[in-house]
Amino acid sequence: MKPAKKVLLDLDASSNVSIRSNEELLGKVQSAIAADDKARKKRGAEPLRRKPVLSGIPGNELDRRVRVSMWDVLHTLGRATTLSWKGAGRGLAEHWGALKYSQALAGGPDSFLGLSTEGRKIAERYKTIQSHELGMAFGLTLAKQVLGRRFPEHSVSIVPADTVLRAGWALTSREKGNKVGYGYRPQYIAELWRPGEPSLVIPIATKGNHSNAAISAGQLASASVHAEAVHIGTWNETPSLLFSTELPADGTVTVHALQAPGRDGWLADPSGESKADLDTAPSEENPFPGIQPPHVGGAAREPVPGCHVTPEYFRWFQQVLGHTAAAGLMAFTGSGQGTARYLTKRQGSERFDDFEHAAAGSVQDISHRLLGRTYAGTDHVFRLNGPRVEAFSGVDKELFDLLVEGEVEEYRLRVHAARHTRPQLAWDKKWGGPVSVHADGSVLAIRLLPGQRVKRS
Repeated sequence: MKPAKKVLLDLDASSNVSIRSNEELLGKVQSAIAADDKARKKRGAEPLRRKPVLSGIPGNELDRRVRVSMWDVLHTLGRATTLSWKGAGRGLAEHWGALKYSQALAGGPDSFLGLSTEGRKIAERYKTIQSHELGMAFGLTLAKQVLGRRFPEHSVSIVPADTVLRAGWALTSREKGNKVGYGYRPQYIAELWRPGEPSLVIPIATKGNHSNAAISAGQLASASVHAEAVHIGTWNETPSLLFSTELPADGTVTVHALQAPGRDGWLADPSGESKADLDTAPSEENPFPGIQPPHVGGAAREPVPGCHVTPEYFRWFQQVLGHTAAAGLMAFTGSGQGTARYLTKRQGSERFDDFEHAAAGSVQDISHRLLGRTYAGTDHVFRLNGPRVEAFSGVDKELFDLLVEGEVEEYRLRVHAARHTRPQLAWDKKWGGPVSVHADGSVLAIRLLPGQRVKRS
């Protein structure tokens, strides 16, 4: 087991991840789809609806070898899980679960990432959870690279799909509202946005496994079902990204990636405009559950299962996306009331409303100055191989103050203006550990508690 000081240094270091997105992978996925369809027909079940066209992601959008820092990857995972309904922390502590992987992977600047001894031990006990969560972490890390290169003039927000969709649909039989009655959904939704303009919506399906490339091909075949369950605008024209991360016990991390191309997904009314106002209170709607196929010969067809955002709901859906992104940021700071103000009841506002900390009140005593900026947030202290370690998650103080006051439009103006300059990943000597800052203004930092600090050589 590595000393705590060495773990912190390794978190800041970069390693390589291998990417597969080519014709060979596409062929294996198509074979997996054909095999699944055949098996379903054999037992009398209808084949699942999938994205009709899949393709590789061009190398100019996704490098075939990507350098990543584990601290940035864990930051991405933490941000992705702040609004999950899977933990016991009522949403204000769930993102700290990302830290359990601080020793799970090992690599170096001249090598590829792979499971460490610690990671293999975790896999023995929590194999499914580890592959699922690390699959999310790597998939979303790479999704940001793809979308940032594809749409350099836009900002990217990634939000949990279930949280967004609950503002309009009942996803389970126990929830109130128009029930979707369909168990397939993308795990995340990417919003490509510019202030005052219509957003582009791209569903993202992420999976992970501890097996091999054949299993990843099957997972991508399944991911195409999940991505197909959300349509924005025109039938079958919503672009999507699909990822499966292979985490073998003996081998290197390989991310298998495909895309489903599409010409729609834009939340623009017929005039090409958007009138979404993110400074308004969150609201719920009740769109009809199901996706409406195009008419045939002038006759309407029966809807198929899923969630369909049609033009009359574009403005509302863009508001939901912006509010949900703001809620995730406030949850990352530990501000319960700040989180609740951006969520509807069906989205879980009551899970956060009773919890608060001083950073959102008149006393600003949970803050740190990191890489020259002040951040408001919350901390978590735990033991890492014996020594006590402090982790801090938060948001740039100026941006935090805007979100506390409900000024999402101004928040977005500032974030968008700094989208190419804010992302940082560095060792902060004064703090005493690695610091990751994302374009959305969020920060994740870790250090040995004062008195146990390590000086970087």
